[in-house]
Amino acid sequence: MVSNQVLQKTIDELRAITRIDLCVLSLEGQKVASTFSEEGFEPEYVREFVKSPADSQVLQAYHFFKIYDDQNVEYVLVTSGGSEDAYMIGKIAVCEIQNLIVAYKERLDKNNFIQNLLLDNLLLVDIYNRAKKLRIDTETRRVVFIVETKYEKDNSAMETIKSLYASKPKDYITAIDEKNIIIVKEIKEAETYEDLDHVAKTLVDMLNVEAMSQVRVSYGNIIHEIKDVSRSYKEAKMALEVGKIFYADKIIVPYNNLGIGRLIYQLPIPLCQMFMKEVFGEQLPDTFDEETLTTINKFFENNLNVSETSRQLYVHRNTLVYRLEKLQKSTGLDIRVFDDALTFKIAMMVVSYMKYMETQD
Repeated sequence: MVSNQVLQKTIDELRAITRIDLCVLSLEGQKVASTFSEEGFEPEYVREFVKSPADSQVLQAYHFFKIYDDQNVEYVLVTSGGSEDAYMIGKIAVCEIQNLIVAYKERLDKNNFIQNLLLDNLLLVDIYNRAKKLRIDTETRRVVFIVETKYEKDNSAMETIKSLYASKPKDYITAIDEKNIIIVKEIKEAETYEDLDHVAKTLVDMLNVEAMSQVRVSYGNIIHEIKDVSRSYKEAKMALEVGKIFYADKIIVPYNNLGIGRLIYQLPIPLCQMFMKEVFGEQLPDTFDEETLTTINKFFENNLNVSETSRQLYVHRNTLVYRLEKLQKSTGLDIRVFDDALTFKIAMMVVSYMKYMETQD
């Protein structure tokens, strides 16, 4: 329903233009919004007017009007004075508020539709029927973004995003849980995944500066039909999870750039355990000391380049070679060799995945 703040702003603007005071009352005579200096109106007069068959009438030099939501009276509007001008302004105000009610109901219906669409709660025939009634295009390019906030119920982040997309009625902002803000964004034919990355960076920058919010952003693949919105949402959701496990340093995580992390994320845990035992036996990579793990990670960062790794670690080349040979003896893998390095890298990612899944149980 229309908020009291919106109703107050509406009648304030009308008062500034017309210089006629207005008041919106509940059906029980309680003040909802007003420009009057008086305390209020007798609730008994309001209740009697609501029960009467008239849509408007003059009571004690005030014009009373009924504001409808469909066929039901939702509010009572009062204008000051019994003049013809007060009557005309009252009719205009009634028309404007009734249009606001329709617009807010439509927005609420759209939000409900988008949420059910994201959660895959609708039959295919219902998707297209409801989209048609809500005047939502069914065949256009869209993508789903998820903005994960650091804290639950980050209202400032939500308001910042809404203001950013206020001029884009074909983009939908909603939330399904406490920490994730979802954007179903329509994109032009010429826009590419590079453009989506730019959108994600804009979101991160704006939220950092204006809402002082620390966020991570993910997005799914581009889809072309409204029935596939849930697929793009699931992809964006997976990207967030995979990013936490394998790419913790990344703030923006696109689904189409998850690499091998996407494959590992979908492996069953028993298969992962079997793989780890085949590669390492009982000594898993997380049992290595910090110096060894730092050496391994830096070696991979430098594409197996011994000279560059030793330089960045501030150790002699022979010292680095000694560490790598020591690792080879304990694991049977020589990560200076590409095949062994690949096996070791995948194994470390599998360990990260298994540890993450343990925390989710």
